[in-house]
Formats: sequence, structure tokens, C-alpha cells
Amino acid sequence: MDYLADRTQLMDASGIRKVFALAAELKDPVNFSIGQPDFDVPGPVKEAAIEAIRGGRNSYSQTAGDADVVACLKDKIKSDYGWDNSQVMLTDGVSGGLLLAFMALINPGDEVILSDPYFVIYKHVINMLGGKCVFVDTYPDFRMSPEKVGSAVTDRTKLIILNSPANPTGVVYSADEIQKIVEVARQKDVIILSDELYDVFSYDSKCPSVGSYYDKALILNGFSKTSGMTGWRVGYAACTEKLAPLMEKMMMIQQYTFVCAPTPFQLSVPAALAYDMSSYVDCYRAKRDRVCEGLKDGYEIVKPGGAFYLFVKVPDKYPNATEFVKEAIKNNLLVIPGNVFSERDTHFRISYATTDEKIEQGIEILSKLAK
Repeated sequence: MDYLADRTQLMDASGIRKVFALAAELKDPVNFSIGQPDFDVPGPVKEAAIEAIRGGRNSYSQTAGDADVVACLKDKIKSDYGWDNSQVMLTDGVSGGLLLAFMALINPGDEVILSDPYFVIYKHVINMLGGKCVFVDTYPDFRMSPEKVGSAVTDRTKLIILNSPANPTGVVYSADEIQKIVEVARQKDVIILSDELYDVFSYDSKCPSVGSYYDKALILNGFSKTSGMTGWRVGYAACTEKLAPLMEKMMMIQQYTFVCAPTPFQLSVPAALAYDMSSYVDCYRAKRDRVCEGLKDGYEIVKPGGAFYLFVKVPDKYPNATEFVKEAIKNNLLVIPGNVFSERDTHFRISYATTDEKIEQGIEILSKLAK
């Protein structure tokens, strides 16, 4: 293995790999592991992409994306955050946007502040680029306090990452919490990267955005979760003119890597923005409530405000989440151990993006495991 680059040793997918290796022989399992919607792309959004394909719109777009789609997104940014002359580019999903942003920002030795638990990509790409993850422990309520963020900032801090609604916890930060974190960033002159992929799935109130309060925010968002188009790879990045040099470098890196987001699927964005997803959100709110109600007697739960995940504490009779997950798999249930998303192995992630029938089966299995 001497031919492999050293950076490949900094990534570890063993947690997820072990889950799926153990699950390979299961017949029709209850799958609470997959982080993608169980609904299909809405019809009008499909038709927009089909029309683009049939109309021959199958070539490369400009690196930043189709001009009309970029203009449509700028209108959304103006409406959402009040930004004039925003900088916007289409990316290959939010994951593509994260890679571009990290490559454009992080030098070896730079520190990046992020919550623990965290979305898996953050840690591994930061490490691969030679950056240092500075984890803010958010257990047990999963909320990243401004006091902890402030104490984590050093002269090497390059970036603060916020993810709301969050994967894997489903936490939605309040406007007050965001404003206080923004104040820390403003005092230290630090960029905030805000991953807002699940913003439509905010169940109890509208999800506040860093973009409403800070002109040194890089907003990453997309349509994979909100429109069910995980395979279409359409996301976007947005910032104010103050961070225009960052966007310019992200576009340059995209030019030499992804080239552009898939053109026909870019052209579905106006239809996706226009489509009313409220009935889908209502459905997922009901799924959340059912899972929380079904597990409340056997598990320690922080009720999520958004996304479609619960990050659940393992019952005390299990030594760690990895052992709990092995037992769950023996009972035909797939969940992800917490050490995939955290420096701890005390919790497990449930994705309730599945059918109501499977949710009921999953609650029954989990209740049995708790006893």
C-alpha cells in the first residue's frame, strides 16, 4: 500500500462499512440508516429537467452555472437575507460546495471550529487538507453555545461551521443563538460556513440563517433533500461581495475539478424553488412525532426541530453504540453508530425518512432492544 497518498490514511469509513457488511445478509430490513428522502422528485421538477434534456440543454454550463438559474437564486438570496449583488454559484451538491470551500480556505495547520456531533464530510476533508478540527462538545442537548465557540477561537482559527437543521441531530438553532455566534465571529473576524441543506425541513418554526446577520457568511444549500433529487447533484453557494475573492477561487477550483453542476438538472432549479413542499414537510413532521412518541419510554431523546434524524443515546446496558448497532442488525434493523458522526460512541443515528409501516416496525424493534 506504499503507493497510496498519506492523506488517504486520514479518512475512516469503517463505522458505516461495518454496518453494511453486517447487514448484507438481511432480508427486507427496517432501514433507519439512509439519509435520503423516501419521496420521489415532484412531477413539475422532473418535467423541467426532461424538457431541458429533450431541448438539447445537455452541454457544459458556465462554471458558476446557467445565467438564468444563477439570477433566480440571487433573487431568492435577496428575498431571504436582503443581500444586494450577492455572489452565487451552482455546485455539485452541498458536498461539492464543501470541498470547494475547504480547498479555497484551509491551509495546513488552520483550525476549523465545528460541533460534535458533526456531518461526516467535515472532519475527513478538513483532515485531508491538513487542517485541524476543533470540536465543540454539544452533548447532551446538541446546541453549540456561543461561549464554547468563543473559547475555541485562537489565532489559527480560519472558519466556524454551522449546520442547522443539523445532521445527525436534527437540531435547529434559534435566531438568538445564531446572532450570538455571529457576534463571536465578528469580533474575531472569522468566516462562518453555514450548511443549510435541510432548511425546508424545519418543523416548529422557520429556520433562521446566518445570512440574515453576517456579511462574512458562506451559505451552502441545495435541492437533494428538499426536492428528493439526491442523485441529481445540484447545490449552490452564496456570499456577499465581501467574500467575492473566496467565491472566485471556488469557481476556479470547480473549473479544474467538477467543471459545472449537471446542466439539465440546474435547469430544474426554478421549478424546484416554485414547488410547494409544505405537504411533504407536514408528513415528515408527523414521522418525527411518531418516532419520538414511540421511543420516549425506552430512550433518552432530544426532540429534533428539523431534518429527518434523531441522535439517540444508547441504553446503559450496552457498552457503546457499536455494540448496540450489532444487536440491532441481528434484529433486522439498520441504524448508524454515533462514532461515525462524533468523537464519542454513546449514541446512534436514526433516519426516519422511510415509510410509516417501517417506522412502526422500527419502533417495535428498538423498544425490544431497550428492554
